[in-house]
Amino acid sequence: MAVREPVMSEGEILGWLAQRLGTHVSVPVAQLSPDVPYAEYGLDSVAALGLFGDIEEKFGLVLDPIVALEHSTLTQLAAYLAVEQSEVVPG
Repeated sequence: MAVREPVMSEGEILGWLAQRLGTHVSVPVAQLSPDVPYAEYGLDSVAALGLFGDIEEKFGLVLDPIVALEHSTLTQLAAYLAVEQSEVVPG
């Protein structure tokens, strides 16, 4: 039986996403605004692949690339992931 990680709150997800985005675009977390599109921080396709790979690994999701376009800020993405993580079936 697979052990499922505890579900993270939307706020916890937002903090985690900010740390990961900051790492991928080399911007300190304190300089990231959750409502600014991540493309404005220089998130290119290579960095986006890394970020979304981190998300897929952390949450056990397979994300369609359209998710990045439909949820283009950390706030939007955190809200999306908060819902999606609750639908993941372990194993």
